[in-house]
Amino acid sequence: MDETTGRLTRIVLEGEPLHRISPTQAADRAQAVMDLQAENQFFPTSRQDLQSILHLSLHEGRLVFDIRDAEDTPVIAVMLALGPFKMLIKDYQMLLESYAGAVAEGREAKIQAIDMGRRGLHNEGAELMIARLEGKVVIDFATARRLFTLVCALHQKL
Repeated sequence: MDETTGRLTRIVLEGEPLHRISPTQAADRAQAVMDLQAENQFFPTSRQDLQSILHLSLHEGRLVFDIRDAEDTPVIAVMLALGPFKMLIKDYQMLLESYAGAVAEGREAKIQAIDMGRRGLHNEGAELMIARLEGKVVIDFATARRLFTLVCALHQKL
């Protein structure tokens, strides 16, 4: 990746999830953060070279992307209505519950089918994230998928 291209150097999830998260959800969240820190493309359209810290939170029904510079000084905050994401988040949560049940039952074929569905939901969530951030933040598909996972972790029950 080009060093002049903006990226996230750290992700801070602000606020606790609305409900306790399962071990599967905690593992998904930890993996998403680790993957984001290893590789991502994310920067405000006005600051293509920004190496940023993202404070991600939910506030009054909005998804808040508080983008800060390397010194943790606010650069821009982008707020998105959570409504367009709600059905995807709900479906994702149901898939995670089904996944946990399939794992407990040892049903490998069901686990694989659920995992395919989960990937599909991640893709839909990523496409929606990219569309909603268009004109405000430049983001690649892999980064959007991982951020969708974090949004799901922040908002467990709708």
